[in-house]
Parts: sequence; structure tokens; C-alpha cells
Amino acid sequence: MSDRDPSSPVSVLEPLDARLADLVALYEDLHRHPELAYEETRTAAEAARRLAAYGYDVTTGIGVTGVTGVLRNGPGPVVLLRADMDALPVSENSDVPYASTVPGRMHACGHDVHVTCLLGAADLLAAGRDRWSGTLVVLFQPAEEAGSGARAMLDDGLYSKQLVPVPDVVLAQHVAPFGAGLIAYCPGACMAAADTLEITFHGTGGHGSRPETTVDPILMAAAFVQRVQSVVAREIAAKEQAVVTVGSFHAGDTANVIPDRAVVRLSVRSFDPNVRTAVLAAVERIARAEAAASGAPEEPETTLLDSFPVTVNDDAVLAAVTADFTRHFGDQRVFAFEPATGSEDAGLLATAAEAPLYYWWLGGWDPDAFRTALAAGRLAQDIPSNHSPRFVPVVRPTLSTGVQALTVAALAQLGRA
Repeated sequence: MSDRDPSSPVSVLEPLDARLADLVALYEDLHRHPELAYEETRTAAEAARRLAAYGYDVTTGIGVTGVTGVLRNGPGPVVLLRADMDALPVSENSDVPYASTVPGRMHACGHDVHVTCLLGAADLLAAGRDRWSGTLVVLFQPAEEAGSGARAMLDDGLYSKQLVPVPDVVLAQHVAPFGAGLIAYCPGACMAAADTLEITFHGTGGHGSRPETTVDPILMAAAFVQRVQSVVAREIAAKEQAVVTVGSFHAGDTANVIPDRAVVRLSVRSFDPNVRTAVLAAVERIARAEAAASGAPEEPETTLLDSFPVTVNDDAVLAAVTADFTRHFGDQRVFAFEPATGSEDAGLLATAAEAPLYYWWLGGWDPDAFRTALAAGRLAQDIPSNHSPRFVPVVRPTLSTGVQALTVAALAQLGRA
């Protein structure tokens, strides 16, 4: 594909350099003002304002704060590009001048990058509409971190009420802690299913000086926390993948009182439905067994707080779009990567439409720092992961690469003018 071809991505991307300063300012503003799930009103308003200015038909308030823009441009496929908007309840620990101004909240997962890149791509694709044909849907989703935002938009009539045309393909990306300027892809199941559980252990409270008069739920829950780590190590085959992480443990208020309950929250990750079923059953069995061993007055209560499906890439779409990525970025910047045990709900937007999905990763860390850490075998120690208070992607070339990737992917699936 020649750079002089008027239908090539290069011709559509020509205005990017002139628009980049505005996108940097937008990203820094979004990073300063993070908003949690279903509170993304400021972010949503800015997305809606810009989409209207680009010429999209805009709908707001879908699934509480979700925003869509639709650009109909003649016959052809319907392509949906998705970005998530919500931040995390994390206190930022960075020295960037645009650090979060909201105590206890930050964009620790890069959703500010996602919003900025999608708005940049939406602008370029609207300006270059004489070079493609079809319908473009851009979607800004709330509450990805809660695992419920995509479902909320669907339940609010995203497709059933024809708020947007049903897509023929869904495309999305996520910034990740590897070198900025790189694109990574994974065929098939690329991100894990996730189930977040809350287990309440019941005991009999009393004075800390007389534990023999109580049934201690802290000891009960602590035994569960230790024992549940054996599930992956001893009940799941080595060729399978699963993760069980206890991330929250709450019990009691003071040192000399044994409480009457302890509440544990844990996350289960898996790629195979049978493995998922086995792990969840084992977690429930161990919780009941530890309660019985402690003489608990009642069985523990287990509540499913949220659930993400496995994210599965479509082979044909991945092959077609990745080929265009390679032509555009070069084969040194596009590489295959192993499945990630993180989770996503973007796939629901595809399965609800019975459409294929392609979800890729966008490098966001300083390339020199990443190469140094990789060479030293210190990636885990030196490169902060998503959800870290130090996870702040570098502005350049992360934003320009992300805008280009979304634009190239959309053009790979849209018709030619």
C-alpha cells in the first residue's frame, strides 16, 4: 500500500501532528481529574462536546454516563471503536506536573489514554471521511473497573433501542507497561475471565481476654486465606492457567474485642470454563470447611460482586488488522504476546452484537527504561504495572501510536470510498 494512495491510513493520519498538542492537553486534563465508575460526568461531557464538533450524532447518558458518537458515511460495514473512561480509588505516587488533583483517585489503568486516543482517531476519521465508506461508532464506556459498564450500556438499550447501529466488528485497545510505540497482540483468548467474590465468615464475638468463650472469625478467615492458595498449586493442572488473589480482609475494630464476623474479598482468574468452575467450587468448599473446623455458628455467605468473561480475539479480524499494523508501524514494533490474566468487559459489546472482536495492547512506558529493565531481567521490579500508584504512561509516543492504531484498525475494516 503506497503512502501516496489516497485511501491509505497515511493520508488519513496526515493531520495528526498538527492536532497532537491539543490531544496532549486533553490527556493531561483528564489525568488531573480522574472519575470513578459511573461518576465520569466531566469526562463524558468532554467526549460528547468534541464528538459533536467533529460531526458525529451523539447520545449521552447510556448506562448512566456512557457516550456514543455515530458517523454514517455511505454503504459499508459498521465498525465500533471502544474506550473506557473510569479511574481507580488509588492515590497517585508520581512526579508528573499533571498528577491527579483528586485525593485517593487516579487514572492508574490508563483509561485517560484510551479516551484521548479514541477522540483523536474519531477526529481524524471524520476529517478523512472522503477516504472510507461505512458507519463508524465510537463508544466511551463507564465502569470497566467495576466490570459492569458494558453490560449497563447494553441493558440501557445500546443495540435493542437502536441507540447505535449493531456493529459488524468491535475494536479496542489497552495501554500496557511495555515500551511506548509498540503494539502487542494475542490470538484467541487474550484476557482472562474474572470473578470477584465476597465471603463473610460468621463467628461469636467476645472479650479478647477470653477467646475460649468465642468462635474467632479472624482465625477462621485467616486459615481460609492460607488454604485457598493451594487451589491453583494442587488442584489445577500445570498446563492450565488460574489465579486466586485475596485482596481485602476486614474484621474487628479494636485490639481487645474478638468480632462476630470477618469479610474477605478475592479475585479468581481463569481462561477455561471448566477450570473456572473447579476453582470457584474449591473456594466455596474450603470456606465451608474452615468454618466447620472452627465450629462456626453458621456457614459462610458467598456473594459474587462482579464477573468478567474471557476476552477472545477473532482470528480473521486479528490477522487482517495486524497485517495493516505491521505495514504501517513496521514489524519491529508489532509483536505477539501471551494471554494476560487481567480482565475486560469490552467483549460483551461484541458478543451482544454477534460480532467479532479484536483487542490489542498499546505500549505506554518510557522505551529506554523498558529496554534497560528487560535487559537486566527486572521488569517486575522496575516497571510499574497497571493499577500501581506509579503507573503513568509517557505522553510521547504513547498518544500518537494509540491514535494511529485505532485509525489504522478502523480503516482496515471500513469500506473504501
